[in-house]
Amino acid sequence: MIGIKNVASFIPDDALDNLQRVEEFGESPEFIAKKIGALKLPRKGESEETSDLAIKAIEQLLKSSKGLEASSIEALVVVTQNGDGEGLPHTSAIVQAKMGLPKSVAAFDVSLGCSGYVYGLHVLKGFMESAGLKNGVLVTADPYSKIVDPADKNTSLLFGDAATATWLGESPSWLIGPALFGTDGEGEGALKTSGACLTMNGRQVFDFAAKNVAPNIKALLTKAGTDESQVDAFCIHQGSYAIVDAISRRFKENQHKFIRDIENTGNTVSSSIPLLLEKHVLGSDSKTIVISGFGVGFSWGTGLLTKN
Repeated sequence: MIGIKNVASFIPDDALDNLQRVEEFGESPEFIAKKIGALKLPRKGESEETSDLAIKAIEQLLKSSKGLEASSIEALVVVTQNGDGEGLPHTSAIVQAKMGLPKSVAAFDVSLGCSGYVYGLHVLKGFMESAGLKNGVLVTADPYSKIVDPADKNTSLLFGDAATATWLGESPSWLIGPALFGTDGEGEGALKTSGACLTMNGRQVFDFAAKNVAPNIKALLTKAGTDESQVDAFCIHQGSYAIVDAISRRFKENQHKFIRDIENTGNTVSSSIPLLLEKHVLGSDSKTIVISGFGVGFSWGTGLLTKN
């Protein structure tokens, strides 16, 4: 049985202060606090690449994981839409070379944004089980600072850089349960790159999330035969404070179980869910967790994690 054994992360020390920048865009501190929710936005170094962030997250995972060595990693998946250079070769191959991982490692990228962690868990779990592998690492590293226009209020105040690494293996701490996925390509224009620069229709993205995510979570719980009251925490993508708040309000009595933690990271794309797991779930008394990622594509995925 392959599941989650550990999660680790890397968040750059350098960060932008949104409260110092908000006046540039004609907004108030209240707008930052109540709508976006991000007071600081971590930023990678100018010379750092996506692979460098990935490596730092993997190194943290190796330090904090008893029984995992670099030489024992048999599969490496990197979730990113902003890989090294111009995207070729795949970033996971660059990580393999820079870290000196075994050449026998299976390494590939998954090109998904905010839903990428949920997809990635199931892709890697299925891949490992079908190939009989014992140790795999799922990395999320999608530094949007590479494509954000600093003068664009819709994106410049929202996205932060981070990377995470999740160890999947036998005798896991957390079992990866059922999941539901969805895609609506008609929303492709709401969040995309144009001329290597990110553009976003914030209202369209908000409406998509507010309309689709809560029903997807409820449908998953029905599929799993789990009541809302049995869920200890909802770890959903931290798209913005307003988005998390809108989704949580659909759960009334269990609204307080939705974790909100965006102040010091911003929207870290595919890294937001594993950041929540590392900080709020691992080592806690929680036994049943809902994870849900949603965004660019449009794409969404919701899964259930249970303590083993």
